[in-house]
Amino acid sequence: MHQSQLLLNTLREAPGDAEAVSHQLLLRTGLIRQLAAGIYTYLPLGRRVLRKAEQIVREEMDRAGAQELLMPALQPAELWQESGRYEVYGPELIRLSDRHGREFALGPTHEEVITTLVKQEISSYRRLPVTLYQIQTKYRDERRPRFGLLRGREFQMKDAYSFDPDWEGLDRSYWSMYHAYHRIFERCGLNFRPVEADAGAIGGEGGTLEFMALADIGEDTIATCTCCGYAANLEKAESGTVLASAGEAGVGAAGGYSANESGKPQPEKFHTPGIKTIGQLTEAFGIRASDILKTVMFMADGEPVAVVIRGDQEINELKVKNYLGANEFEIADPEAVQALTGVPVGFVGPYGLNLPVLFDHTAAEMEQGIAGANEPDYHYRYLVPGRDLELTRVGDFRTVQEGDPCPRCAEGVLKFHRGIEIGHVFKLGTKYSEKLGATYLDASGRAQPMIMGCYGIGVSRILSAAIEQNHDEHGIIWPLALAPYQVHVIPVSAKDETQMALALDLYEKLQAERVEVLLDDRNERAGVKFKDADLIGLPLRIVIGKDAAQGRIEWAERRDPAAKMLLTAEEAVERVLEAVAGK
Repeated sequence: MHQSQLLLNTLREAPGDAEAVSHQLLLRTGLIRQLAAGIYTYLPLGRRVLRKAEQIVREEMDRAGAQELLMPALQPAELWQESGRYEVYGPELIRLSDRHGREFALGPTHEEVITTLVKQEISSYRRLPVTLYQIQTKYRDERRPRFGLLRGREFQMKDAYSFDPDWEGLDRSYWSMYHAYHRIFERCGLNFRPVEADAGAIGGEGGTLEFMALADIGEDTIATCTCCGYAANLEKAESGTVLASAGEAGVGAAGGYSANESGKPQPEKFHTPGIKTIGQLTEAFGIRASDILKTVMFMADGEPVAVVIRGDQEINELKVKNYLGANEFEIADPEAVQALTGVPVGFVGPYGLNLPVLFDHTAAEMEQGIAGANEPDYHYRYLVPGRDLELTRVGDFRTVQEGDPCPRCAEGVLKFHRGIEIGHVFKLGTKYSEKLGATYLDASGRAQPMIMGCYGIGVSRILSAAIEQNHDEHGIIWPLALAPYQVHVIPVSAKDETQMALALDLYEKLQAERVEVLLDDRNERAGVKFKDADLIGLPLRIVIGKDAAQGRIEWAERRDPAAKMLLTAEEAVERVLEAVAGK
């Protein structure tokens, strides 16, 4: 491609609302342009990168035995109602009606559609297993689109679905996709990590793993073990046994007893005027946050529930929601707390509370603690879980903290990283096949529900993840497999006939070898060309300057621009072919 003919306008500065480096560089390089919040046009360079990512995904899906199809983006609402997800999915589902008043949704995912299709097409065990996939535009009405292609309202996604006659078959399909994902992200040149994750609105009856590209801008926090292979999204992460650190100021500091003394005293109410927060309690009475039983009220499908956790920890709302099996889950507002308990926020506690109470393991294992007295301006001390507090609902309801012990091994501790979700694999089981009637006849002629799996890749997210991991202060450094063009040929002066003749000769020879070449034939100053070349970030660069008369060029790679060398044109072609062959 001649750069003078390419629809490409680079920007020296990124728009002020572009926060992520990848968003800034996607705009500055002219790969994308915003049409509306979270909605982008892919310009020629951006479309080429997207097609490269799509092709890698397609090749590995085909290699794994999956078959490509294309399903409608416009989906009848009754399918979502039949599966029970129409209300559960929430406001992110873009809903609309046709001229006849029939309700539809723009597909954020296609479990309902693919299950209905397979129900119609397959009726016998002889036609199973089968895995089907598509690469298609998806739609989600994000509340706050941000970070460019990382959180948009319209995005490219590969979604695959496996159908097996039994759970053993699902296990084979699941791990086949898992290994295919490893190959895809390795070919894209990404630094990634598979982590345990929550199934979210897609749901399921088995395992689920997210593939995370490690990047500081990532919206997800990943907890990994320093010794073993354990890794999990923060919303899913667990820890080993966590004990409160010993200290002189135990729970008895407010009343003269030590937490470690034998013969625990009975609960005692004490005056705490205007003291509502953990910080105020610790400051006023010289106690530790880990000595406090923090009680938080929630509404789960309209019903109140209290969650008790140690005062130095945070409640993981997703864990609580999943434990309760709730569709709608939110923290109770102060008015609701007052109406339910008769006291303001800050004085609610589990002792004598006439509501369902969930205890986190760490709270249940405390020797004794301080909690609200369900009376304004009062707290209780010397509360002993199991003696004074009934432990009928105990579970993992806390968000792990960096430095917590690993739940899988005895030696490691948890360390936090940031990550961008680029893929997700689910074992759905019969969640959709039973609700939508996708059954097959087994060898005995009995109808059985198909066992399903679901496997998604954010194809457009791969672009952003690759840029986040591959850039410097000058611009993008594309991995060879994703680069819009593999080689950038830059004659220093388009007016120099010798330089242009050599540049055109190299361009034609490389094209004949099916190498993707961008020739900067613009009549621009050398500084402008080099700045644009650094910004666009093609991996291989051939500069044709003053040595053109001797048939020599300057060779460099974008990842190591200082390592330049003079080569003959023939040597340059040979080096390009070696690099491309080894991609």
